[in-house]
Amino acid sequence: MKANVKLTEYSHGAGCGCKISPMLLDDILKSARPKKAYPELLVGNDSKDDAAAYDLGNGTSVLSTTDFFMPIVDDPFIFGKIAATNALSDIYAMGGRPLMAISIFGWPIDKLPAEVAREVIDGGRAVCDDAGIPLAGGHSIDSPEPIFGLAATGLVENRYLMRNDTARPESYLFLTKPLGIGILSTAQKQKKLEDERHIEPAIEAMTTLNKAGSEFAKLGSVSAMTDVTGFGLLGHLTEICEGSGIGATVWFKKVPLLPNVEKYRQLGCIPGGARKNFKSYGHKISEMTPQQREILCDAQTSGGLLVVVDKSGVGEFLKMAEAYGLALEPIGETHAPKEHLVEVA
Repeated sequence: MKANVKLTEYSHGAGCGCKISPMLLDDILKSARPKKAYPELLVGNDSKDDAAAYDLGNGTSVLSTTDFFMPIVDDPFIFGKIAATNALSDIYAMGGRPLMAISIFGWPIDKLPAEVAREVIDGGRAVCDDAGIPLAGGHSIDSPEPIFGLAATGLVENRYLMRNDTARPESYLFLTKPLGIGILSTAQKQKKLEDERHIEPAIEAMTTLNKAGSEFAKLGSVSAMTDVTGFGLLGHLTEICEGSGIGATVWFKKVPLLPNVEKYRQLGCIPGGARKNFKSYGHKISEMTPQQREILCDAQTSGGLLVVVDKSGVGEFLKMAEAYGLALEPIGETHAPKEHLVEVA
């Protein structure tokens, strides 16, 4: 049975495309109950950031985050790797280093065998080993669909703590992974891939840890950072702009794309998450073509880091990026607010 299992056939969504839309999430998180103040909580959910940061009082903060989803690929080991890589990304996006993780695991025990479940966990453990941390435990339930992810704990020096609401104007925007993961994974789910090898660049991107974030945070020229996941590039950029009180322009032709993304976009492989995303924040964006909208709102799973870098510090930043094997160029810039929160040029 193991050889015939296709995990994506057991889930209604895929990867971070399963996320609740930004608009609905805002509505859910509204509460009439007054919040109690916790001075040690440096970052909570008010800024829609990647992880919570709690000041330990010794110049460092503990970082805490969780992320999980349903299968985005059929191979159970690769699914485990992608889910774990995605969860640890939140720690790196905050400028921290991960310390340990515990798993979040749901499995339809009446539909899928234990040996397949074991491969999912093994994939997650392989990524934790690559990050140099233990997969120290977890919690499992019998669920209608396969679910896997991590609750991760990290540490960061307070002076290097990265946020998504501290971006400065007159800076460049950099993206460390190409877009199109949602489109390619949808093509696979819809059985429209002309060649199975077309999904491989997406898998490589989704299983690459965003370790560079821990080092980018140490540069004084980096004013804000976040990772690009289920809300798409424009969703996470609007969060940066709203929180920081600035505007931004994205140069569409400079945005890196995975191979064959445009081919499958034209075949109609548009994930539902992209449509939900645009419905949530499209009114904050300047007019776009269908191509721009479907790519820039594409829900990414285990996407890259979106980094805001002062123009004067670009040389130093690019040198560090190169040390991590990243050949980057600006995809846009920040500036004073304009008519739209984000302009697409």
